Amino acid sequence: MFSPYYARARARSRWGLADPLEHCAINVALYGPGADAWVLSEYGPAEVERSADRLRVGGSSVAWEGDCLLVRFDERTAVFGQRVAGVVRLYPSALPAAPVQIDRRGRHTWWGVAPHARVEAELTHPGLRLRGSGYHDANFGDEPLEAAFLDWSWSRASLGERATVLYDARRVDGSELRLGRMFHSDGRVEELAAPRRALLGRTRWLLPRSTRTDGGDARVLRTLEDTPFYARSELQTSLAGSRMVAVHESLSLERFASPMVQTMLPFRIRRGG
Repeated sequence: MFSPYYARARARSRWGLADPLEHCAINVALYGPGADAWVLSEYGPAEVERSADRLRVGGSSVAWEGDCLLVRFDERTAVFGQRVAGVVRLYPSALPAAPVQIDRRGRHTWWGVAPHARVEAELTHPGLRLRGSGYHDANFGDEPLEAAFLDWSWSRASLGERATVLYDARRVDGSELRLGRMFHSDGRVEELAAPRRALLGRTRWLLPRSTRTDGGDARVLRTLEDTPFYARSELQTSLAGSRMVAVHESLSLERFASPMVQTMLPFRIRRGG
């Protein structure tokens, strides 16, 4: 959805439409001591295969195998061609969530498919093994994100048998989305009250960041991605009466749609077959 080539194809179209199969992509982000890597590889329809339980894009695939979501990837970074390859296995504790409409016109949907899960990752390039908690969600829609949203912030945190998700957005029509959920490992879902807005400070690109808490403080532990329109951060925050570490993202669709950012984006994207 952040492909500048897809945006250009829509701009050239008389009706503002383009074939998404011409712009399918695999994104891999890895953060760790001596093992940082970031991949966004875009492919055309000849490199895409789809079925009811499997999707292949280039040298990577996502498929359900029993109760495991199996992700295989074999890609290269755009700038230096560093190989990033491995397998991720995600085992959901439950599949409790249903799609949620996040705009006012019914054109955009968020689905927390497996908000509480166990993950095992084995990478060959670089050599690395990981174990921990995991999360799987999806966003889909019938129009570009920037047609409905000005910006949004999202966060997910894991605390033992629970996982929390906050999703806040400003829409172009002036309305706001404020969503909070607590997902339990047994499949139960509760509303999550987080009434206090906490400012997190701007990034190096001066992108504002904020989150919501149960009244406690929140602070940035580490900035993982810092771009003109998007930031991913690791937070120390307070939700449901507990201190926890969360993954957080800030997205500005106004910045993403600007000509300057659209000119910069191709340098981070590798075009495949």
